[in-house]
Amino acid sequence: MNTEQWPTEWLRGVLGVCVLRILLEGPSYGYAITQRLAASGLGAVKGGTLYPLLGRLEEAGHVEVEWRPGDGGPGRKFYALTLQGRRHADEQAARWADFTTITRRLTDGAPADAGSER
Repeated sequence: MNTEQWPTEWLRGVLGVCVLRILLEGPSYGYAITQRLAASGLGAVKGGTLYPLLGRLEEAGHVEVEWRPGDGGPGRKFYALTLQGRRHADEQAARWADFTTITRRLTDGAPADAGSER
């Protein structure tokens, strides 16, 4: 399936978990996070989706923000996980794994002709 075709509601559901996991690798800035998400196969995530999520993570105490000067350009806002954010990232990843196990059980176990009874 083309990553441009992922349903928006699926991306909204998993985006927070994925951003937290990316930030476990170390501090990063918005554009780099969107590039990492795209390279992972999730497709293009717009700033209008990412930055409000990062703001919510900051408000919850999961990330801290630091402005760093740019290399010959404007400064960048870097996001780093707090200790609380690291714990939250681990918890969310475990919960997401449980959720996907349950949904895979349902989708993988669905009979091939289930839709023909309609």
